[in-house]
Amino acid sequence: MKFHHSTADIYAPDGASMPGALSRVTHFGVGAHQDDLEFMAVHGIVSCYRQTATHFAGVTCTNGAGSSRIGPYANFTDEQMRAVRRREQRTASQIGEYAAMFQLDYSSAELKDASKHDLKDDLVKIFSAARPTVVYTHNLADKHETHVAVAAAVVQALRELPAERRPAKVYGCEIWRSLDWLHDADKVLLDVSARENLAAALSGVYDSQISGGKRYDLAVAGRRRANATFLEPHGVDEATHLTFAMDLAPLVKDPSLDPAQYVLGYIRKFQEDVEKKISARWGK
Repeated sequence: MKFHHSTADIYAPDGASMPGALSRVTHFGVGAHQDDLEFMAVHGIVSCYRQTATHFAGVTCTNGAGSSRIGPYANFTDEQMRAVRRREQRTASQIGEYAAMFQLDYSSAELKDASKHDLKDDLVKIFSAARPTVVYTHNLADKHETHVAVAAAVVQALRELPAERRPAKVYGCEIWRSLDWLHDADKVLLDVSARENLAAALSGVYDSQISGGKRYDLAVAGRRRANATFLEPHGVDEATHLTFAMDLAPLVKDPSLDPAQYVLGYIRKFQEDVEKKISARWGK
């Protein structure tokens, strides 16, 4: 498989050949940065861990060169950070026993350029070789521009597949903006209560971020627990850890749908719910 960047890293943790590795994949995650998969797609990773019928594979799109850094990484060059981040992502794929791990080596600036379609073309190649039934990526209401660029490329790539090859489930997951604002009926609830130790191990791999000034590991674990606790005000918790996702499958199944209007539909529901509750107090 040839990608836009010849420096892309293609890795099968168990040493399998790539055609064989991809033929096993049922759950696929596509994230912008190293560690995004372990934060937003942990449901797929845990679901497939040490299973024989299901296998997880991942794509990390950027190279990590622009990562924030203090402490032991304060004096690292961009190239050194790129090497560290690539190694950390490989280690995570070993711990999680992924079937395959792709690191496509884009800069964030490349992905933010809406006129370029290189990432979409790379993803078409990957999705044409694998046939996942579940895909995890960023949600289209994410705060981070690079995350939105990746999510858009995923939807665009999946739309180019023959209808019968498109995955049944496509989840837009939360990182740089929680999805607790979604109407409860619209939330995709991903129970990640099982194997909390594995989730912690996957997050803990990223020392370049943890020691480098960003405690994403604690923040993400806290959000998962908060999601479970604050989901239902009138009942006991049915899960200890939840991640929320936005259903992106309709955008893939029906390419005529406008993605912006699709997401704005969720936002309008939120607005209407807030307005209804407030107005009721003033007799409106």
